[in-house]
Order: sequence, then structure tokens, then C-alpha cells
Amino acid sequence: MADEEIKETVNLEAESVEDAPESEAVVEETPEAVVEDAPESEAVVEETPEAVVEDAPESEAVVEETPEAVAEVLHPKVRRKQERGRNSGPARTPRDPAERAAERSAVRAAKAAARRTGRIKARAKAAERRASAPASEPLAPVEHSVGQPKVRQGLVISDKADKTITVRIDTARRHRRYEKIVRSSTTLHAHDETNNAKAGDTVRVVESRPLSRLKRWRLVEVVERAR
Repeated sequence: MADEEIKETVNLEAESVEDAPESEAVVEETPEAVVEDAPESEAVVEETPEAVVEDAPESEAVVEETPEAVAEVLHPKVRRKQERGRNSGPARTPRDPAERAAERSAVRAAKAAARRTGRIKARAKAAERRASAPASEPLAPVEHSVGQPKVRQGLVISDKADKTITVRIDTARRHRRYEKIVRSSTTLHAHDETNNAKAGDTVRVVESRPLSRLKRWRLVEVVERAR
């Protein structure tokens, strides 16, 4: 009886395996079959380094820059600084502190000698000028300036101080953005040696050395008298 039960069990298992659906069938696939059945999107493509470089976009292409191209990219100020930094002449011999101090002392002595010579010449010119000028006429102040002095024309608004006039300078200019005429005025104090100008006169003054705490200008001429 036991043998018959075992045989029936084996027959039932064989029938269940034969009746199983195809979806549950066990299929043993080789690696070659798996690769052949894989979709095109998942296919493994072996690319050589040359192919990778050829397929790279233009923006990611490697550009080899020459030294001339690098020099062109530099800012003009940086390029000029580099050119100044190149010392084409021979190297200067190192000096000790004593030699540098002696050189500075020599430069100072040369400058002091030049100043003394200039002062001697200025005194000689002043003495010659005083000797040639008549005693009745007062001497005009001497100007020691470099370059062209400024000249202004304005209206005398006060002559109460002795040998000093207050001049108003009126200016008018057009605004750069709004195109409006902007008017402004400034006052300055000028030296009038002979008290020639009066209030209301139109005068011309010239820039001069500091003559007092406020005076930096000197009267040149009276352009128009007050009416």
C-alpha cells in the first residue's frame, strides 16, 4: 500500500509540472542570449578615447593656448607692469647703510647750494630794482610764480579797507544734464596798492602770492568806472 501511494504522489507532481503555464516555466538563458535580447537603449557600447573626443561638444573641447595667446588676454596695466619689471641692464651693486647715507647727504648739500644761489640772485635783482625805481612811485609787489597766473574780471563791492578791495566774480554755466543756466558768484579780496578802484567799478585781478590772511589776488586795471 505504501508503494502505491508513493507512485500516485509522483504521478500527481508530474502532471502539475506539465500543466504549469508558460510564464512560470524556468528558462535557463546563457549570457550571450541575455546580451542579444537586451533592448537597443541598454546595449553596452564600448567607445574608444578617440570616439569620446570626437563626440564631445565644441564648448567642452580642449583648447591648447600658446604663450602669445595668454599674453593677449592680460590686462594692459598688468602687461606694462611686467614689461617694466624686466630689468635689461646690469644688476646694481649692493650698498651698505653708510654708503646710502653719504649719497643722501650729497644730494641734500647740492639742493641747499642751489637754494642759496637762487636767493643770492633774487636779492641782487631786488636791490637793482629798488635802485632804478624813482622814490616818488611805490614799488609793485613782485610775483614769484611758475606758469600762467589766473585772471578774473568782476565788480568791486567794497573798498573800505586800506589797499584792499572786495571783488565779486559772477559766473554762468549750462548744466550738463538738465541744460539749465546755473548762475553763481564768489567773492575774493585783492590788493590795491594805490586805492585806485572804488565800489561799483569793473576791475581785472590776477592771481598772486599770499599777501595777507585773505588776499591772494592783485589789481591789474580798472576796466570800467562806476556811473
